[in-house]
Amino acid sequence: MKKNNDNIIPEGFFWGGAVTSFQTEGAWNKDGKGPSIVDARPVKEGYSNWETAVDFYHRYKEDIALFREMGFNAYRTSISWSRIFPDGEGEVNEKGLQFYDDLFDELISNGIQPVITLYHFDLPLALAQKYNGFASRKVVDLFDRYARTVFKRYGHKVKYWLTFNEQNLVLTKPQYWGVSLDGVDHKEAMLYQVAHNVFVAHAKAVKSLHELVPGGQMAGMVTYLATYPNTCKPEDVIANMKTKELLVDFFFDVFSNGEYPTYVIKDLERKGIIPIGEEGDAELLKENTVDYLSISYYQSQTVSAEKAATADEKGILSGVTPNPNLKTNEWGWAIDPIGLRVCLKDMYARYRLPIFITENGIGVREELNDQNTVEDDYRIEYLSEHIKQMKVAMEEGVDVIGYLTWGSTDLISSGGQFEKRYGFIYVNRGESDLRDLKRYKKKSFDWYKRVIASNGEELDALMSKSVR
Repeated sequence: MKKNNDNIIPEGFFWGGAVTSFQTEGAWNKDGKGPSIVDARPVKEGYSNWETAVDFYHRYKEDIALFREMGFNAYRTSISWSRIFPDGEGEVNEKGLQFYDDLFDELISNGIQPVITLYHFDLPLALAQKYNGFASRKVVDLFDRYARTVFKRYGHKVKYWLTFNEQNLVLTKPQYWGVSLDGVDHKEAMLYQVAHNVFVAHAKAVKSLHELVPGGQMAGMVTYLATYPNTCKPEDVIANMKTKELLVDFFFDVFSNGEYPTYVIKDLERKGIIPIGEEGDAELLKENTVDYLSISYYQSQTVSAEKAATADEKGILSGVTPNPNLKTNEWGWAIDPIGLRVCLKDMYARYRLPIFITENGIGVREELNDQNTVEDDYRIEYLSEHIKQMKVAMEEGVDVIGYLTWGSTDLISSGGQFEKRYGFIYVNRGESDLRDLKRYKKKSFDWYKRVIASNGEELDALMSKSVR
């Protein structure tokens, strides 16, 4: 990409927003869609279900017109596997395929590049019930069939793809991959077996994309929790290093290098829990590395060796503890823009691959004011400071190709909360009261429009200077 005069951000840089199908579309049982594991989740008291979400399924043209007004040139969403194959493995659902054809056409006609995630925690329910999700190699093969189906259908419309959203959560939230650990004697062994199966599924999708879509670009994606030693004690430094290795580096190493790193192999050998593979797995991983790397970034934490030693059955997150030097949002997530720069610099130094920031944002409880808007200066400040740190990392040589905020409109959080609002566009509904679902522009709408129009030059003059 070509740089614009003195602006470190090049022409063609991707600006936009990111969502998932299940958190926005609604229409959970319309036009042949089968149930997913999300649809079967128990709904906590006072929370939302995902049946209607923000009704993007029926209102996408209205929303895309607003995205175009903001200046989006990229929009990340996911394809619902159970819209394409209602039970995950039977006949393809043409109405589901047609919906995404229409959606991608609408985005493209408005100058917006679809950036598409194949899997965002919404396995067809039948595959969880029948096979225990990605604990089974059968589901790995079915995922490849699904991936090849959508590559053939949409490969001429979609260039940028991601296999699994936040793939590193497989070790901490296996339920997102349709896996139950009930009755499993050695849970850690099962976690790494599922992780291996998902790596194989990822590599199969990379292979299929490169075979079927000339010029197609595939990413491996993690949620990057920046971590620091809790103190300058060497014990905390090592504890932090080990946490980062298993939480982040492990996945990027496999995505980029095509093999398990030695620090993982030695640990699994010592514990006697090497995952069971199939012939050809090693070659598959080695020959199908990614084209770029993708992250979600929201917060940072510290790691305490003492806490890790005393924690009980919390695995790789056992030593993680809040950083007392940082402010948090109302959900306790630390606000750390410099942490984004730390992540970007470390990633690029290790892997030398383009980086796409495909999620960054802040959730806040919000209501419309008398002018039918939201004065969300806190969101402007949060995003502005993160973009500033991204730009500093780019000045230091990091190749960043895009920045997508989490949410465009408000949406239902992955935990089922609608009042945790992320968007530039307020959607008029509550947790259970759907109201009229009307869209209203927040103050940040016009701010982000100016950011995009200036290619990241016009941020907020009231913000403090970036740390250099």
